[in-house]
Amino acid sequence: MSERAAPQYCPYCGDEDLRPEPDSHRAWHCRSCARAFELAFLGLRLNSETEPADGRGGVESPASIGAER
Repeated sequence: MSERAAPQYCPYCGDEDLRPEPDSHRAWHCRSCARAFELAFLGLRLNSETEPADGRGGVESPASIGAER
């Protein structure tokens, strides 16, 4: 497994001409639209047996926390 996750295409224009930014370990530069973006690995999804029944994957948004009270 590599140290850097490599995107397949630019999230802005869809082009595949991407280069890693030397200053950041997560930043990429699209040579087609001249935009830069960061890519972050958030984690692995749980399988359906350990996922809560509500289907949210155990993540609660601030809005849903206040709405339940």
